[in-house]
Amino acid sequence: MKKSDFYFDLPEELIAQTPIEQRDHARLLHLDKKTGTIEHRHFYEITDYLHPGDCLVLNDSRVLPARLIGTRPTGGSVELVLLRDLGAGNWECLSRPGRKTRPGAELSFGNGELKATVIDVIEGGNRIVHFQYEGIFLEVLERLGKMPLPPYIKEELQDAERYQTVYSRELGSAAAPTAGLHFTKELLRRIEEQGVKVCYVTLHVGLGTFRPVKEEDIEDHPMHAEFCMVPEETARIVTETKRNGGKIVAVGTTSCRTLESFSASDGSLQTCSGWTNIFIYPGYTFKCIDSLITNFHLPESTLIMLVSALAGRENILNAYQEAIRERYKFFSFGDAMFIE
Repeated sequence: MKKSDFYFDLPEELIAQTPIEQRDHARLLHLDKKTGTIEHRHFYEITDYLHPGDCLVLNDSRVLPARLIGTRPTGGSVELVLLRDLGAGNWECLSRPGRKTRPGAELSFGNGELKATVIDVIEGGNRIVHFQYEGIFLEVLERLGKMPLPPYIKEELQDAERYQTVYSRELGSAAAPTAGLHFTKELLRRIEEQGVKVCYVTLHVGLGTFRPVKEEDIEDHPMHAEFCMVPEETARIVTETKRNGGKIVAVGTTSCRTLESFSASDGSLQTCSGWTNIFIYPGYTFKCIDSLITNFHLPESTLIMLVSALAGRENILNAYQEAIRERYKFFSFGDAMFIE
């Protein structure tokens, strides 16, 4: 298939710049993947589509405040975005301005509370940076770092917790698993009271999720790898649900990719931790998930290819055109879609 098969024209004013005041009051577009039928609802009505014996799987990864703004010895400003912990105080980072962060450059953050030395430049232009600090690095990062919001969000975030899910706990993502931003603790409690099992996987979202597909033939696209974990309890609940005929509802493309990476052909799931670079696009046969809660994605992105694999490309593009006509909000802080 061609990248251009997944193009649609999106008015810029439909890109949500700030989170909605009440998380679960976002709009919800329900898409029947068999018929293409569409319903317009609100997210708090998601309970109408969930049934006793179903299983809801959420990604509990928490976003690192991984954007650091500091100074060079000359007094000029510098920005780092932490991508990957390499151990021993070393991180792979994005840096700006690149020409000022050559190997040997000394950087300072938070009036010297955190210091850094650029060690190397690697393929793609990313830097290997060594940090020096007192105490626990993640605590220093919580004090000094900012949220690394996606490039299409231009406004500063007033409350950093609005770019975290209410159930986030495993620190490690460079971006939020945004489908989960619509849930409140109260909504999750009501879902469990319905007899729906709620369980968690962890996939640490990398900035590769925003990398554009450059190859026209999508099969030539090198998919980025992300680290994920499936705990024993989740593996057991998902496997039992499949055997009992219940529906597996993945919350977000990250939960979907984790479940599909580590499930067997019969949909049973194993406890594991490791890296996945699974690329799901039309023609893929789903082994584990039945339904998906997701946001509206960028044109020609790997994410719109994933939802097209589940619901059919024509159904998805029709639903997106309907969402545009109805003035739904798109991307990370936008409205939601339920595909079943």
